[in-house]
Amino acid sequence: MSELKANRSEKPIYLDYQATTPTDPRVVKDMMPYFTESFGNPHSVDHAYGWEAEEVVDKAREQIADAIGADPREIVFTSGATESNNLAIKGTARFIRNNPKGAPRDQVVTAVTEHKCVLESVTRLEREGFDIVRLPVDGGGLIDLGQLEEIVSEKTALVSLMAVNNEIGVIQNLTRIGEICEEVGAKFHSDAAQAIGKIPLDVNRMQIDLMSISGHKIYGPKGIGALYVRRRPRVRLEPLMDGGGQERGFRSGTLATPLCVGLGAAAQYANEALFTEYDRLSSLSARFRAALESKIDGLRFNGDEDQRIPGNLNVTFEGVSGADLMKAAPKLALSMGSACTSADLDPSYVLKALGHSDDQALASLRIGFGRYTTKEEVDEAVEILASTVKKMRI
Repeated sequence: MSELKANRSEKPIYLDYQATTPTDPRVVKDMMPYFTESFGNPHSVDHAYGWEAEEVVDKAREQIADAIGADPREIVFTSGATESNNLAIKGTARFIRNNPKGAPRDQVVTAVTEHKCVLESVTRLEREGFDIVRLPVDGGGLIDLGQLEEIVSEKTALVSLMAVNNEIGVIQNLTRIGEICEEVGAKFHSDAAQAIGKIPLDVNRMQIDLMSISGHKIYGPKGIGALYVRRRPRVRLEPLMDGGGQERGFRSGTLATPLCVGLGAAAQYANEALFTEYDRLSSLSARFRAALESKIDGLRFNGDEDQRIPGNLNVTFEGVSGADLMKAAPKLALSMGSACTSADLDPSYVLKALGHSDDQALASLRIGFGRYTTKEEVDEAVEILASTVKKMRI
Protein backbone atom coordinates (compact mmCIF):
# COMPACT_ATOMS: atom_id res chain seq x y z
CA MET A 1 0.00 0.00 0.00
CA SER A 2 2.84 2.41 0.82
CA GLU A 3 4.35 1.90 -2.67
CA LEU A 4 0.99 2.63 -4.25
CA LYS A 5 0.62 5.88 -2.31
CA ALA A 6 4.19 6.90 -3.10
CA ASN A 7 3.50 6.54 -6.80
CA ARG A 8 0.37 8.70 -6.45
CA SER A 9 1.98 11.46 -4.36
CA GLU A 10 2.79 13.69 -7.34
CA LYS A 11 -0.55 13.14 -9.03
CA PRO A 12 -3.95 14.75 -8.35
CA ILE A 13 -6.02 13.45 -5.45
CA TYR A 14 -7.96 10.58 -6.94
CA LEU A 15 -11.70 10.97 -6.41
CA ASP A 16 -13.08 8.91 -9.29
CA TYR A 17 -13.40 5.43 -7.80
CA GLN A 18 -16.64 4.73 -9.69
CA ALA A 19 -14.74 5.02 -12.99
CA THR A 20 -12.02 2.59 -11.97
CA THR A 21 -9.98 1.48 -8.99
CA PRO A 22 -6.24 0.86 -8.66
CA THR A 23 -5.36 -2.80 -8.61
CA ASP A 24 -4.72 -3.86 -5.03
CA PRO A 25 -1.04 -4.82 -4.57
CA ARG A 26 -2.18 -8.08 -2.99
CA VAL A 27 -4.09 -8.89 -6.17
CA VAL A 28 -1.06 -8.09 -8.35
CA LYS A 29 1.06 -10.41 -6.20
CA ASP A 30 -1.48 -13.21 -6.55
CA MET A 31 -1.55 -12.79 -10.34
CA MET A 32 2.17 -12.57 -11.11
CA PRO A 33 3.10 -16.30 -11.13
CA TYR A 34 0.52 -16.99 -13.85
CA PHE A 35 2.19 -14.64 -16.31
CA THR A 36 5.52 -16.44 -16.09
CA GLU A 37 6.35 -19.85 -14.60
CA SER A 38 2.74 -21.07 -14.30
CA PHE A 39 1.67 -20.10 -17.79
CA GLY A 40 -0.47 -23.08 -18.80
CA ASN A 41 -3.69 -22.93 -20.78
CA PRO A 42 -6.55 -23.79 -18.38
CA HIS A 43 -8.23 -25.73 -21.20
CA SER A 44 -5.18 -27.99 -21.77
CA VAL A 45 -6.38 -31.08 -19.94
CA ASP A 46 -3.57 -33.43 -20.97
CA HIS A 47 -0.67 -32.19 -18.82
CA ALA A 48 0.35 -30.59 -15.54
CA TYR A 49 0.62 -27.04 -16.91
CA GLY A 50 -3.02 -27.05 -17.92
CA TRP A 51 -4.16 -28.78 -14.73
CA GLU A 52 -2.43 -26.12 -12.63
CA ALA A 53 -4.08 -23.31 -14.55
CA GLU A 54 -7.47 -25.01 -14.41
CA GLU A 55 -7.13 -25.40 -10.64
CA VAL A 56 -6.50 -21.70 -9.98
CA VAL A 57 -9.27 -20.65 -12.37
CA ASP A 58 -11.66 -22.90 -10.47
CA LYS A 59 -10.48 -21.33 -7.22
CA ALA A 60 -11.28 -17.90 -8.67
CA ARG A 61 -14.80 -19.09 -9.50
CA GLU A 62 -15.20 -20.14 -5.88
CA GLN A 63 -14.02 -16.76 -4.60
CA ILE A 64 -16.44 -14.88 -6.83
CA ALA A 65 -19.30 -17.23 -6.04
CA ASP A 66 -18.70 -16.84 -2.30
CA ALA A 67 -19.02 -13.06 -2.65
CA ILE A 68 -22.54 -13.31 -4.11
CA GLY A 69 -23.91 -16.52 -2.58
CA ALA A 70 -23.65 -18.55 -5.76
CA ASP A 71 -22.33 -21.94 -6.86
CA PRO A 72 -18.86 -21.77 -8.54
CA ARG A 73 -20.30 -23.62 -11.54
CA GLU A 74 -22.57 -20.63 -12.14
CA ILE A 75 -19.68 -18.21 -12.77
CA VAL A 76 -18.86 -17.46 -16.43
CA PHE A 77 -15.74 -15.40 -17.10
CA THR A 78 -15.97 -12.51 -19.58
CA SER A 79 -13.88 -9.48 -20.55
CA GLY A 80 -15.83 -7.17 -18.22
CA ALA A 81 -19.26 -5.94 -17.24
CA THR A 82 -20.04 -4.58 -20.71
CA GLU A 83 -19.66 -8.02 -22.25
CA SER A 84 -21.50 -9.61 -19.32
CA ASN A 85 -24.43 -7.23 -19.75
CA ASN A 86 -24.57 -7.80 -23.50
CA LEU A 87 -24.45 -11.57 -23.06
CA ALA A 88 -27.06 -11.59 -20.30
CA ILE A 89 -29.55 -9.31 -22.04
CA LYS A 90 -29.24 -10.34 -25.68
CA GLY A 91 -28.47 -13.98 -24.94
CA THR A 92 -31.38 -14.53 -22.57
CA ALA A 93 -33.98 -12.60 -24.55
CA ARG A 94 -33.09 -14.27 -27.82
CA PHE A 95 -33.08 -17.76 -26.35
CA ILE A 96 -36.48 -17.29 -24.71
CA ARG A 97 -38.03 -15.93 -27.90
CA ASN A 98 -36.49 -18.64 -30.08
CA ASN A 99 -37.47 -21.46 -27.70
CA PRO A 100 -41.02 -20.61 -26.62
CA LYS A 101 -42.70 -22.53 -23.85
CA GLY A 102 -46.33 -21.50 -23.86
CA ALA A 103 -47.24 -17.93 -24.75
CA PRO A 104 -44.49 -15.91 -26.48
CA ARG A 105 -42.31 -13.76 -24.24
CA ASP A 106 -40.85 -10.82 -26.14
CA GLN A 107 -40.88 -8.00 -23.59
CA VAL A 108 -37.71 -6.67 -21.93
CA VAL A 109 -37.94 -4.18 -19.06
CA THR A 110 -35.17 -1.85 -17.93
CA ALA A 111 -34.77 1.70 -16.57
CA VAL A 112 -33.78 4.97 -18.22
CA THR A 113 -30.83 5.39 -15.85
CA GLU A 114 -29.06 2.13 -16.68
CA HIS A 115 -25.47 2.03 -17.91
CA LYS A 116 -25.05 2.79 -21.62
CA CYS A 117 -24.15 -0.81 -22.46
CA VAL A 118 -27.50 -1.95 -21.06
CA LEU A 119 -29.45 0.76 -22.85
CA GLU A 120 -27.68 0.04 -26.13
CA SER A 121 -28.26 -3.70 -25.73
CA VAL A 122 -32.01 -3.29 -25.30
CA THR A 123 -32.08 -0.85 -28.21
CA ARG A 124 -30.47 -3.56 -30.34
CA LEU A 125 -33.21 -5.98 -29.23
CA GLU A 126 -35.83 -3.36 -30.03
CA ARG A 127 -34.56 -3.29 -33.62
CA GLU A 128 -35.01 -7.07 -33.64
CA GLY A 129 -38.69 -6.71 -32.74
CA PHE A 130 -38.65 -7.01 -28.96
CA ASP A 131 -41.03 -4.87 -26.92
CA ILE A 132 -38.78 -2.68 -24.75
CA VAL A 133 -40.08 -0.87 -21.65
CA ARG A 134 -37.80 1.79 -20.16
CA LEU A 135 -38.97 2.66 -16.67
CA PRO A 136 -38.67 6.24 -15.40
CA VAL A 137 -37.19 6.99 -11.96
CA ASP A 138 -38.21 9.35 -9.21
CA GLY A 139 -36.26 12.43 -8.12
CA GLY A 140 -33.94 10.23 -6.09
CA GLY A 141 -33.17 7.85 -8.96
CA LEU A 142 -35.29 4.90 -7.80
CA ILE A 143 -37.83 3.03 -9.89
CA ASP A 144 -41.46 2.77 -8.81
CA LEU A 145 -41.85 -0.85 -7.71
CA GLY A 146 -45.62 -0.61 -8.08
CA GLN A 147 -45.18 0.43 -11.70
CA LEU A 148 -42.79 -2.46 -12.30
CA GLU A 149 -45.32 -4.87 -10.82
CA GLU A 150 -48.02 -3.54 -13.15
CA ILE A 151 -45.83 -3.83 -16.25
CA VAL A 152 -44.24 -7.27 -15.93
CA SER A 153 -46.41 -10.16 -17.02
CA GLU A 154 -46.33 -13.54 -18.70
CA LYS A 155 -45.10 -11.65 -21.79
CA THR A 156 -41.95 -10.47 -20.03
CA ALA A 157 -38.81 -12.38 -20.94
CA LEU A 158 -36.30 -10.34 -18.94
CA VAL A 159 -36.03 -7.51 -16.44
CA SER A 160 -32.60 -5.83 -16.33
CA LEU A 161 -32.09 -3.34 -13.49
CA MET A 162 -28.74 -2.34 -12.02
CA ALA A 163 -27.99 -2.87 -8.35
CA VAL A 164 -26.15 0.43 -7.80
CA ASN A 165 -26.14 3.36 -10.20
CA ASN A 166 -22.68 4.28 -11.42
CA GLU A 167 -23.33 8.04 -11.46
CA ILE A 168 -25.43 8.72 -8.37
CA GLY A 169 -24.80 5.64 -6.22
CA VAL A 170 -28.42 4.75 -5.44
CA ILE A 171 -29.38 1.16 -4.61
CA GLN A 172 -32.44 -0.41 -6.18
CA ASN A 173 -34.54 -2.83 -4.12
CA LEU A 174 -33.18 -6.03 -5.62
CA THR A 175 -35.08 -8.33 -3.29
CA ARG A 176 -38.47 -6.91 -4.23
CA ILE A 177 -37.58 -6.80 -7.92
CA GLY A 178 -36.64 -10.46 -7.73
CA GLU A 179 -39.97 -11.30 -6.11
CA ILE A 180 -41.90 -9.44 -8.80
CA CYS A 181 -40.04 -11.24 -11.59
CA GLU A 182 -40.45 -14.64 -9.96
CA GLU A 183 -44.22 -14.16 -9.67
CA VAL A 184 -44.59 -14.05 -13.47
CA GLY A 185 -41.67 -16.27 -14.47
CA ALA A 186 -39.55 -13.47 -15.93
CA LYS A 187 -35.76 -13.68 -15.70
CA PHE A 188 -34.05 -11.04 -13.58
CA HIS A 189 -30.64 -9.64 -14.56
CA SER A 190 -28.73 -7.08 -12.54
CA ASP A 191 -25.62 -5.12 -13.42
CA ALA A 192 -23.77 -5.31 -10.09
CA ALA A 193 -20.45 -3.82 -11.21
CA GLN A 194 -20.83 -0.97 -8.70
CA ALA A 195 -22.37 -3.14 -5.98
CA ILE A 196 -20.15 -6.15 -5.37
CA GLY A 197 -17.87 -5.58 -2.41
CA LYS A 198 -19.91 -2.53 -1.37
CA ILE A 199 -23.25 -3.99 -0.31
CA PRO A 200 -24.22 -7.57 0.69
CA LEU A 201 -25.36 -9.59 -2.32
CA ASP A 202 -27.08 -12.97 -2.31
CA VAL A 203 -28.36 -14.13 -5.68
CA ASN A 204 -30.61 -16.78 -4.14
CA ARG A 205 -32.22 -14.60 -1.49
CA MET A 206 -32.68 -11.82 -4.06
CA GLN A 207 -33.88 -14.28 -6.74
CA ILE A 208 -31.43 -12.91 -9.29
CA ASP A 209 -30.98 -15.09 -12.38
CA LEU A 210 -28.06 -13.27 -13.99
CA MET A 211 -25.54 -10.83 -12.49
CA SER A 212 -22.73 -8.87 -14.14
CA ILE A 213 -19.41 -8.17 -12.41
CA SER A 214 -16.30 -6.19 -13.40
CA GLY A 215 -12.77 -6.62 -12.07
CA HIS A 216 -11.53 -3.06 -12.23
CA LYS A 217 -14.37 -1.72 -10.06
CA ILE A 218 -13.24 -3.83 -7.08
CA TYR A 219 -9.46 -3.27 -7.11
CA GLY A 220 -8.86 -6.04 -9.61
CA PRO A 221 -7.38 -5.90 -13.12
CA LYS A 222 -9.03 -4.39 -16.16
CA GLY A 223 -10.12 -6.64 -18.99
CA ILE A 224 -11.83 -9.27 -16.85
CA GLY A 225 -15.35 -9.68 -15.58
CA ALA A 226 -17.88 -12.38 -14.86
CA LEU A 227 -21.50 -13.24 -15.45
CA TYR A 228 -23.41 -15.25 -12.89
CA VAL A 229 -25.87 -17.55 -14.68
CA ARG A 230 -28.30 -19.51 -12.51
CA ARG A 231 -28.23 -23.30 -12.93
CA ARG A 232 -31.39 -24.25 -10.96
CA PRO A 233 -33.89 -23.41 -12.27
CA ARG A 234 -31.69 -23.32 -15.34
CA VAL A 235 -31.17 -20.09 -17.25
CA ARG A 236 -30.20 -20.60 -20.87
CA LEU A 237 -28.52 -18.16 -23.22
CA GLU A 238 -27.67 -17.81 -26.86
CA PRO A 239 -23.92 -17.09 -26.99
CA LEU A 240 -22.65 -13.93 -28.67
CA MET A 241 -19.55 -15.68 -30.05
CA ASP A 242 -18.93 -19.04 -31.67
CA GLY A 243 -15.85 -21.06 -30.85
CA GLY A 244 -14.56 -23.90 -28.75
CA GLY A 245 -17.48 -23.99 -26.34
CA GLN A 246 -15.65 -22.89 -23.21
CA GLU A 247 -17.54 -21.50 -20.20
CA ARG A 248 -20.48 -23.89 -20.48
CA GLY A 249 -20.80 -22.92 -24.14
CA PHE A 250 -21.81 -19.37 -23.21
CA ARG A 251 -18.48 -17.67 -23.89
CA SER A 252 -15.92 -19.33 -26.14
CA GLY A 253 -12.25 -18.39 -26.02
CA THR A 254 -9.14 -19.18 -23.98
CA LEU A 255 -9.40 -17.80 -20.47
CA ALA A 256 -6.72 -15.37 -19.30
CA THR A 257 -5.57 -17.24 -16.21
CA PRO A 258 -3.81 -14.29 -14.49
CA LEU A 259 -6.86 -12.07 -14.94
CA CYS A 260 -9.22 -14.74 -13.63
CA VAL A 261 -6.96 -15.15 -10.59
CA GLY A 262 -6.98 -11.38 -10.12
CA LEU A 263 -10.76 -11.10 -10.27
CA GLY A 264 -11.17 -13.95 -7.80
CA ALA A 265 -8.69 -12.46 -5.35
CA ALA A 266 -10.21 -8.98 -5.68
CA ALA A 267 -13.69 -10.35 -4.99
CA GLN A 268 -12.47 -12.16 -1.90
CA TYR A 269 -10.58 -9.18 -0.48
CA ALA A 270 -13.50 -6.83 -1.16
CA ASN A 271 -16.01 -9.15 0.43
CA GLU A 272 -13.86 -9.69 3.52
CA ALA A 273 -13.64 -5.93 4.09
CA LEU A 274 -17.21 -5.11 3.06
CA PHE A 275 -18.62 -3.96 6.41
CA THR A 276 -15.51 -2.21 7.73
CA GLU A 277 -15.05 -0.40 4.42
CA TYR A 278 -18.72 0.53 4.35
CA ASP A 279 -18.39 2.22 7.74
CA ARG A 280 -15.13 3.95 6.80
CA LEU A 281 -16.48 5.33 3.53
CA SER A 282 -19.70 6.41 5.23
CA SER A 283 -17.62 8.44 7.67
CA LEU A 284 -15.52 10.02 4.90
CA SER A 285 -18.60 10.92 2.85
CA ALA A 286 -20.33 12.52 5.85
CA ARG A 287 -17.14 14.43 6.67
CA PHE A 288 -16.83 15.71 3.11
CA ARG A 289 -20.46 16.73 2.79
CA ALA A 290 -20.62 18.54 6.13
CA ALA A 291 -17.40 20.43 5.45
CA LEU A 292 -18.38 21.41 1.92
CA GLU A 293 -21.84 22.61 2.99
CA SER A 294 -20.27 24.72 5.73
CA LYS A 295 -18.01 26.52 3.26
CA ILE A 296 -20.19 27.16 0.20
CA ASP A 297 -23.89 27.45 -0.51
CA GLY A 298 -25.87 26.57 -3.58
CA LEU A 299 -25.16 22.85 -3.39
CA ARG A 300 -27.44 19.98 -4.34
CA PHE A 301 -26.54 16.37 -3.54
CA ASN A 302 -28.12 14.11 -6.12
CA GLY A 303 -29.70 10.70 -5.57
CA ASP A 304 -31.77 9.20 -2.80
CA GLU A 305 -30.45 10.13 0.65
CA ASP A 306 -30.98 6.71 2.24
CA GLN A 307 -30.80 3.98 -0.41
CA ARG A 308 -27.24 4.56 -1.55
CA ILE A 309 -23.70 3.30 -1.22
CA PRO A 310 -21.14 5.31 0.74
CA GLY A 311 -18.24 6.75 -1.18
CA ASN A 312 -20.34 8.10 -4.06
CA LEU A 313 -21.38 11.75 -4.00
CA ASN A 314 -22.92 13.48 -6.99
CA VAL A 315 -23.04 17.23 -6.39
CA THR A 316 -24.56 20.11 -8.33
CA PHE A 317 -22.68 23.39 -7.84
CA GLU A 318 -25.21 26.12 -8.58
CA GLY A 319 -24.03 28.63 -11.19
CA VAL A 320 -20.81 26.77 -12.01
CA SER A 321 -19.88 24.68 -15.03
CA GLY A 322 -18.73 21.25 -13.95
CA ALA A 323 -16.25 21.05 -16.82
CA ASP A 324 -14.80 24.46 -15.97
CA LEU A 325 -14.61 23.53 -12.29
CA MET A 326 -12.56 20.43 -13.09
CA LYS A 327 -10.20 22.49 -15.26
CA ALA A 328 -9.82 25.08 -12.51
CA ALA A 329 -9.03 22.40 -9.91
CA PRO A 330 -6.30 20.27 -11.54
CA LYS A 331 -5.19 18.92 -8.17
CA LEU A 332 -8.39 16.84 -8.06
CA ALA A 333 -9.22 13.89 -10.31
CA LEU A 334 -13.02 14.10 -10.67
CA SER A 335 -15.60 13.34 -13.33
CA MET A 336 -18.97 14.53 -14.55
CA GLY A 337 -20.37 11.02 -14.78
CA SER A 338 -19.77 7.65 -16.39
CA ALA A 339 -16.28 7.14 -17.79
CA CYS A 340 -17.94 5.39 -20.74
CA THR A 341 -19.59 8.66 -21.81
CA SER A 342 -16.89 11.15 -20.71
CA ALA A 343 -16.20 12.17 -24.32
CA ASP A 344 -19.83 13.20 -24.68
CA LEU A 345 -20.45 16.86 -23.83
CA ASP A 346 -24.20 16.37 -23.52
CA PRO A 347 -25.75 16.70 -20.04
CA SER A 348 -25.91 13.49 -18.03
CA TYR A 349 -28.98 11.47 -19.03
CA VAL A 350 -29.06 10.06 -15.50
CA LEU A 351 -29.35 13.49 -13.88
CA LYS A 352 -31.90 14.60 -16.48
CA ALA A 353 -33.98 11.55 -15.59
CA LEU A 354 -34.02 12.84 -12.00
CA GLY A 355 -35.58 16.10 -13.23
CA HIS A 356 -32.46 18.23 -13.67
CA SER A 357 -32.36 20.87 -16.36
CA ASP A 358 -29.49 20.79 -18.84
CA ASP A 359 -27.73 23.58 -16.94
CA GLN A 360 -28.10 21.77 -13.61
CA ALA A 361 -26.77 18.53 -15.05
CA LEU A 362 -23.79 20.33 -16.57
CA ALA A 363 -23.08 21.95 -13.18
CA SER A 364 -22.69 18.55 -11.49
CA LEU A 365 -19.69 16.44 -10.57
CA ARG A 366 -19.33 12.87 -9.38
CA ILE A 367 -16.98 12.49 -6.43
CA GLY A 368 -15.89 8.96 -5.54
CA PHE A 369 -14.00 7.78 -2.47
CA GLY A 370 -12.42 4.36 -2.17
CA ARG A 371 -10.06 1.99 -0.41
CA TYR A 372 -7.06 4.34 -0.48
CA THR A 373 -8.83 7.65 0.20
CA THR A 374 -7.66 9.33 3.41
CA LYS A 375 -9.19 11.93 5.71
CA GLU A 376 -6.41 14.31 4.73
CA GLU A 377 -7.31 13.96 1.05
CA VAL A 378 -10.99 14.54 1.81
CA ASP A 379 -10.20 17.71 3.78
CA GLU A 380 -7.88 19.01 1.06
CA ALA A 381 -10.49 18.30 -1.61
CA VAL A 382 -13.06 20.33 0.32
CA GLU A 383 -10.69 23.29 0.57
CA ILE A 384 -9.84 23.17 -3.13
CA LEU A 385 -13.45 22.85 -4.27
CA ALA A 386 -14.74 25.55 -1.92
CA SER A 387 -12.08 28.10 -2.86
CA THR A 388 -12.38 27.33 -6.57
CA VAL A 389 -16.17 27.60 -6.62
CA LYS A 390 -16.06 30.92 -4.76
CA LYS A 391 -13.61 32.34 -7.30
CA MET A 392 -15.71 31.11 -10.22
CA ARG A 393 -18.85 32.72 -8.83
CA ILE A 394 -17.29 36.19 -8.53
